[in-house]
Amino acid sequence: MLAALPPTVRRWLLIALAATLVLAAGYRLWLRDSPLVSVEDVSVTGLTTKDASRVRASLVSAAHTMTTLHVDRDELERAVAAYPVVRTLEVETDFPHGLRIRVVEHRPAALVRGLPVAGDGTILRGIPVEGRLPKLESRGGLGGSRLTDPAALHGARVAGAAPAALRPRLESIEMRSQDGIVVQLRDGPELIFGEATRVRAKWIAAARVLADPEAEGATYIDVRLPGRPAAGGLPAATLAPVAPAGEAQLAPPATTPPPASGTVDPATEQLAPPAGDPAATAPESAPAPAPQSAPTAPAPTDPTGAGGASPPTG
Repeated sequence: MLAALPPTVRRWLLIALAATLVLAAGYRLWLRDSPLVSVEDVSVTGLTTKDASRVRASLVSAAHTMTTLHVDRDELERAVAAYPVVRTLEVETDFPHGLRIRVVEHRPAALVRGLPVAGDGTILRGIPVEGRLPKLESRGGLGGSRLTDPAALHGARVAGAAPAALRPRLESIEMRSQDGIVVQLRDGPELIFGEATRVRAKWIAAARVLADPEAEGATYIDVRLPGRPAAGGLPAATLAPVAPAGEAQLAPPATTPPPASGTVDPATEQLAPPAGDPAATAPESAPAPAPQSAPTAPAPTDPTGAGGASPPTG
């Protein structure tokens, strides 16, 4: 392709390419690590632990071996690897001689045997603890820099993801055989998390249920399915229980007479006996009429006053 270009153009292209290679080599081999851009001013912020002075000294010492054109983050992280409180570093250069380092510390999420631990299971020795932290049980040892018990690691992860408004209310976190991870709130219900998955979504679901006035008085909130949280242990909503579908209905009161076969006589509004039943002549509730005696004729009077029988009338 270059052969098709005019000789003058090819010559200038080769000159430009050679100059680029010389500049790149000079930058990499000399200018990048040149004293002209060496780090002289180091600013370290974000430290609150009691080891803050030692952490700052380690970072400043490592930064002074660098330049603003060649900052080795791995070297900075190795300088503070002995301090578990440091979670990450945010580094920004200020050309030509400045370097700003912001230390992001681990936040204590729970207590294991009196030692604060972070949400990723890092044991934070020497870091100040502010406020109350939930208690975790761990079957593993605490000699290293991280928790080794899987159940404690999952509990720490749940505690570390708790919203800021709910952190002071966390009392304890335990692992149960049937419910999985269960968080006990101070003066509140239990939060059933199940597994340590979708932790943030489960905390959001729990916060929404806790803020719902209809869930007041619940003894537990199940957020194992964060899209369908359930509050349990609420008072009964009705005074009388409703019979489940498929069960027999209650019998009518004993004072109500059972229906009888036959038809109703519209004239008497009484139940007429069925056809062909000579025994049923009247309803059982109707009393039998009393027999009446024949009327007695008055004695004839004697018009003559003699007391004899009156002559027959014809």
